Amino acid sequence: MKLKQRYDLIVVGAGAAGIIAAITAARLNDKVLLLEKLPQIASKLKATGGGRCNLTNTLNNEEFMSKFGRNGRFMQDALKEFDYKTLINFFKEIGVDTHAPDGFRVFPTSHNSSTIISALIDEMQRVGVEVLVSQRVEKLLVINNQISGIQTTNNIFNTKRVIVATGGLGYPTLGADGDGYKMAQELGHKVTQLYPAMMPLYTKEKWVKNCRADTIAKVELRVDMKKQSKIKVYGDLIFTKNGIRGPVVLDAARDLTPLLEKYGEVPILLNFTKGMNEEQITKYLKELFSKAPHLTILELVNTLLPLELSNEICKLAGVEAHLSYKKIAGEQRAKLINLLAWTPLTVIGHEGFKMAMITRGGVDLREINPKTMQSKIVDGLYFCGEILNLDGPCGGYNLQWSFASGYLAGASFSKNTFIENI
Repeated sequence: MKLKQRYDLIVVGAGAAGIIAAITAARLNDKVLLLEKLPQIASKLKATGGGRCNLTNTLNNEEFMSKFGRNGRFMQDALKEFDYKTLINFFKEIGVDTHAPDGFRVFPTSHNSSTIISALIDEMQRVGVEVLVSQRVEKLLVINNQISGIQTTNNIFNTKRVIVATGGLGYPTLGADGDGYKMAQELGHKVTQLYPAMMPLYTKEKWVKNCRADTIAKVELRVDMKKQSKIKVYGDLIFTKNGIRGPVVLDAARDLTPLLEKYGEVPILLNFTKGMNEEQITKYLKELFSKAPHLTILELVNTLLPLELSNEICKLAGVEAHLSYKKIAGEQRAKLINLLAWTPLTVIGHEGFKMAMITRGGVDLREINPKTMQSKIVDGLYFCGEILNLDGPCGGYNLQWSFASGYLAGASFSKNTFIENI
């Protein structure tokens, strides 16, 4: 095994968090080595947002943190140093223009993640980051509770500072295998229970397969369990052969996967009518029928929902779709209106980490200094990005956190900008 030269910093993992940590430290004159186990860097970043790369969003820091739940305030220091405006300016400096076409989500104007990756590679070359790919880290070396180096399959690299930015368990085809969690645990860190998040869900109900052509906008999804009634998410929904997907499902999955593990199945309610309640739906159907009495109940419902979904909801209500509104019995009409307001489904599973965009859980935040991202257990050890126990919804939240935490970790211990580990 070869003994390599000493570095001021070694970053393990060349994703969004690791790359920006390396660039930040190198800009401050640190000698930086970035290690990646795959043959290429930024594989997951390349796939982000379907390749469009939703970098961040335009929420202020307080609103942004609130979307991460009770752990969100851990980000306060990182966001103070590197919020969405700073991120936009950073990319502008390295030649990437961005925009927010909907006023909220921020993309490169090219809407191509390759633009981001190329600019980051160019910047790493400019500031002198040494990048080695196909380098699997076997062990973090520690002497007297201080990082002393890294051992890979073939080499030992000397350093007193390491940033672990290996990401989570989502998308194993892009290199995720949990190696960062093992490194953390071997050095005494607690890793919370890990769950797949942001992926399609399977349902018990089979009728969903008949609606696969439908994308429903502005759906509200609620968990229909007494102690979980606060779980409510909004967004577009797409039906699949065996369940549901789309932004609203990806966001809900963060909360549903722990419940699935505990209960085996999770009942949910879906409002497909853009927030209309039973009273509003009743009024709408009556007024429309009075103007167009020749329409069947299916045709009336079809003014609210796509045809396939309208047909399935009529079936669920036991309504004969070819009848007119007035010829339907009052009990059936009430059931139809209830189903239009809240359509029930039962979530029974998912494909696990295979299709998960992010991981829920990670290195326990209580063991990390939020001002520096440094471990409170081992000197010279830092964590950033998805490996930590923080995950947010769709919409640029998780990438912004990766960039912000990576920046803070990269800046915190520079030879020129030492921040005391409080």
